[in-house]
Parts: sequence; structure tokens; C-alpha cells
Amino acid sequence: MSSISAGGKVVQLEVEGRERPGHGGIRRVTLIVPVYNEQDSITPFLEKLGGVLDDIHALALVDILFVNDGSRDATERLILAAAADRADISLINLSRNFGKEAALFAGLNHASGDAVIPLDVDLQDPPEVIAEMIRRWIAGAKVVNARRARRDGDSRFKAMSARAFYRVFNAMADQPIPQDVGDFRLLDRTVVDAVCRLGERSRFNKSLFSWVGFEAEEITFDRPARAAGETSWSYWKLWKLALDGIFAASTMPLRIWTYVGILMAMISLVYSAYLLATTLIFGVDVPGYASTVILILVFGGLNMFALGIIGEYVGRIYTEVRQRPLYIVRSHHPAPKAED
Repeated sequence: MSSISAGGKVVQLEVEGRERPGHGGIRRVTLIVPVYNEQDSITPFLEKLGGVLDDIHALALVDILFVNDGSRDATERLILAAAADRADISLINLSRNFGKEAALFAGLNHASGDAVIPLDVDLQDPPEVIAEMIRRWIAGAKVVNARRARRDGDSRFKAMSARAFYRVFNAMADQPIPQDVGDFRLLDRTVVDAVCRLGERSRFNKSLFSWVGFEAEEITFDRPARAAGETSWSYWKLWKLALDGIFAASTMPLRIWTYVGILMAMISLVYSAYLLATTLIFGVDVPGYASTVILILVFGGLNMFALGIIGEYVGRIYTEVRQRPLYIVRSHHPAPKAED
């Protein structure tokens, strides 16, 4: 058991993990696969995963939990068809598209394994890496991060913007996140239970995985291009995710504007003293229209920008106080093994 301070009170967090399901002493790992309009990727993913399951099963039993995040294509039908022929596939259907962060959290809440591994269905998270993750976990690691050594599937702009995000985030965040590590990682049941107990609605899972701590190891892999289908992540969605991550993990943006305000106040004081001195010594010259307009525009722009930062935090406060659930499950199709 550990404790944190919240509003002057000590809140106890049980992090030992809930009682593990009985598997006769055999370890079980749940693969969490959020999907949204991925009908072209389901079959290639299962075929590729099937090619490496023999090596994985020598280490632990594996079940696959798909989280259908409100897909409007044939994704659900294809998963159910595959589940009819296999005993290791389960499916959660959300009532609409809640976003990947919420879908991943739904998977964490419903996963029954002694460890979980979130991964993408587009095969940019190669299943060949899973066996090494499990070996590190068996050796004692509570978290095994998979870091992207190369990002061949990303454009140069996307790779550069991703690196810039990690730098900015880690410069501001109270708890930094590993560079070039996405959701693809192994989490022990103890870690999963700790993450699921964190109650915020504006979730950035990468930050939460780092915040809970625990022993972590790292492996590297080369990230390939998508095997099939098209990504649903536009640059606008990635930008919003980046803002959610920064504002959810730190109050540094607010603190920066405290320093900006102090700096601007000092500059204004110096400039006011300069104007007063020149007026007393040289008298009143022709009024400076240009300088007045520039000052109004500069300070007006800074005020609007600062209000926007405050508005981002106020909006998240509004989201938290409404206490709405992060997701709603429309249907759940458990695998037969999950019922045992």
C-alpha cells in the first residue's frame, strides 16, 4: 500500500494488485487492441500474430482483447467471425467513438491477464517484440517499454514533431515520459491496477504509466509502416492529443505566464520611467501613434494567449466536475478462456 497527499489529506492507494485469476500457476498475458474503422487490418494482424504465438505460448498464455471504439465499418463483424473460430479472442464494443485514450482505459479495466500489452492493430507495433517483453517481465520487470529506434512509417514532419513534443512535454511535466515510447509496452497487473485507480477524466495514458512508477526496462524496435488501411490520426487530432497530454500532466503553462507577467511588468515600468524622464527633460513631442498601437496589440495578444491557457485548464476542470464516465460499453463478448 502507498499513499499520496490530496488536499491536505492522505489518500491510500492499494497497489499490490487484485487477486489474480487462477490459471494453475501459468502466467497469462492480455493483448489490448483498440480499433476504430480497421476492417482492412484485422485479418493481417491476426495472421501475423498467429505466426509468433508459438514462441509466446512457451512463456505464457495469451488472450487478445479487442476494444471496438465505435467503428462504422465491418470491424466488429470481422472480429466476431475470428472469435467464432478461436478461443483466445474477446471483444468490447463501445457505444460510440470515445477516442483511443478512453478505449485503452476500457481495455485496461476489462483485461484479465497477469500482465497486459497494448498494441496497435496496424502492425506498426510488431508482435515479434512481445516474446522479449514477456521474458523481461518474467525476470522481474514490472514495466517493459518498447522504444522506437526508427520510425520508417512516419513522414519526416511527423517524426520531427513527435521528437519536439517529447522534448516540450518532458521539459514541462512533473514526471517525464520515455522518449519515443508509445502505448506499446508491457504492464504488470500491479501497474495496471494502480493506473485504473487514477480517476481523472482527461487522460493521457503515457503520462499515467510513468507517474505510477515501478521497475521499468526498455527494449528497442524499428517501427514499420502500416500493413493495411489508413490511419485515423490527422495532424489536428495529434495536436489536440499533445495539448491534452501537456495540460493533463503539468501546471507549468500557467506558471510560465506568471513569469511572463512579471517580465512584462518590469519592462512596462522601465519604459514608463523612460517616457516620464524624456517628457520632463525635453518636453512633449508629437504623440507616438505607432508606438501606442504596437503596445496595445502586443499586450492585447499576450492577454488573449494567457486567457486561452487558463481556458484550457478551466475546460478540464469542467470535464472533471461533471464526473461522466470515460466510456460506455455497448456489448461485451468474452472469450471462453476468460470465463474459466
